[in-house]
Amino acid sequence: MDINTVLSALANPVRLDILSWLKEPERHFPQQKDTAPKGGICVSHIREKTGLSQPTISLYLSTLSRAGLVSSERVGQWTYYRYERDVVEAFLNELSQRL
Repeated sequence: MDINTVLSALANPVRLDILSWLKEPERHFPQQKDTAPKGGICVSHIREKTGLSQPTISLYLSTLSRAGLVSSERVGQWTYYRYERDVVEAFLNELSQRL
């Protein structure tokens, strides 16, 4: 984990919202299909919640993924994103040690 990459990913308010929503997916999104990976949320649901275009959401999710904050899994034609708790906790720990 590169702390500067994570900070950059979190600098955008929508990306921060997406990460927050993915932390508690059952609270913020409808139930996913039975074939969805545990904790995974379909990109289409994330797009609907933000109201932004598909290309913009894909870019935002790619940025969060490069930072390690989310992971993705493709199931058929759908891609699901999941919150990476261990990475977020490591980032917060590193940040608290530095500050």
